[in-house]
Amino acid sequence: MGLFISIENVVKNEFMDSQLHDIAYLIQFKDSINTKVSKVPISWHLDHSLKVINITHDILRSSNPDVYKKHFSLTRTVSFNLGYIPRGKVNSPTSVLPPDSIQTKDVLSQLDLARENLQDLDNIDDNANFMHPIFGQLNKKQTKRFLKVHTQHHLKIIADILKND
Repeated sequence: MGLFISIENVVKNEFMDSQLHDIAYLIQFKDSINTKVSKVPISWHLDHSLKVINITHDILRSSNPDVYKKHFSLTRTVSFNLGYIPRGKVNSPTSVLPPDSIQTKDVLSQLDLARENLQDLDNIDDNANFMHPIFGQLNKKQTKRFLKVHTQHHLKIIADILKND
């Protein structure tokens, strides 16, 4: 008894684990830049992606689920279904812009917090919400999809920076 552990318990795949793993791996390339792909270095994309995860979590956590109103957004529907955000079309809000100097220790700290925050999403009300500047008001399920698509968007940019470096 107790000698066998099911594989589900050993290989528990949490929400966005592979993307966070990729971010951790890519920190070693943080100073790489290719202005043909992006005006900013890889560190900017890593820091920004983690800020979006962590700040969005905090907004969801503090939101009032009673104010959520379901609405249709063609832009959101297309973007989320395709898993695609066009490059260079939207400016990031100031709250999720990286500082001028990005330290590895700060990225690692944000990465640890992002892991905790993504796990905590399961404990948040389904109608917790936040207002996205393009997609409008998103509930928890929509927010999780946004976080995944947004992070993948920046990981693709990083891949292109490295491919063309």
